[in-house]
Amino acid sequence: MDLGLKDKVAMVTGAGGQKGFGKAIAVTLAKEGCDIIVADIDLNGAKQTASEIEALGRKALAVKADISNNSEVSEVVKSALAKFGKIDILVNNAGGIFSQKVFKDKSEADCDRDINLNLKGAMNCIRAVVGQMIARKSGKIISITTIGVQRGVPSTTVYNASKAGIASLTKSLAVDLGPQGINVNSVAPGLGLTNFGGGPPPDHILKDALTSTPNRRTTTPQDIANTVAFLASDVSSDIMGQNIGVDGGDSVI
Repeated sequence: MDLGLKDKVAMVTGAGGQKGFGKAIAVTLAKEGCDIIVADIDLNGAKQTASEIEALGRKALAVKADISNNSEVSEVVKSALAKFGKIDILVNNAGGIFSQKVFKDKSEADCDRDINLNLKGAMNCIRAVVGQMIARKSGKIISITTIGVQRGVPSTTVYNASKAGIASLTKSLAVDLGPQGINVNSVAPGLGLTNFGGGPPPDHILKDALTSTPNRRTTTPQDIANTVAFLASDVSSDIMGQNIGVDGGDSVI
């Protein structure tokens, strides 16, 4: 199926990590014909991903961005619009830093870090790009949440709360922006073998996932990238305000 993404411009945050969802999303969108803004706090990683995209024959812009800093996000978008003239697709993927402590032991700094990076960061990016989407009456906004939005996960309370905020934001923005030609959705991944949280999951968590998840495997970056590409296309134009679980059925048990 042709997703109709040729010559679209996508901004993917958190796409500098070489094992994560963000890079897979950026490369998959490039393979579908998109030019890509690779935004990451790790500029070297962003450049590495951008080089891979350019090797596919698409244009890429690698930019350093701390998405929790609103002025920094605004500068990134300004640079992107100067190069490409538009941003058709925003993928809010950056995030994943959390403190694995029980809630009573979480400091205010722990809580602020999760909320500022995950929820406020996504809001900063959306505010920065949505004006030009409204002006063109066209756009796709896709945010990455977590399986923890659907069910409780130990020791990730504030992280999950921040991601639940994104899922709620997605629903309200879909109502606000749908009449203006903009689709807003989110994707909730299951457990993946990425550097999320600073490294792969502990062995006992991985073993539990592999024995309890209905499809008996972890969620891969390509699983998430395929879903994002679908949501970024007009093939999915009737899907709005949804937080779509891509987790091998883990959230339904």
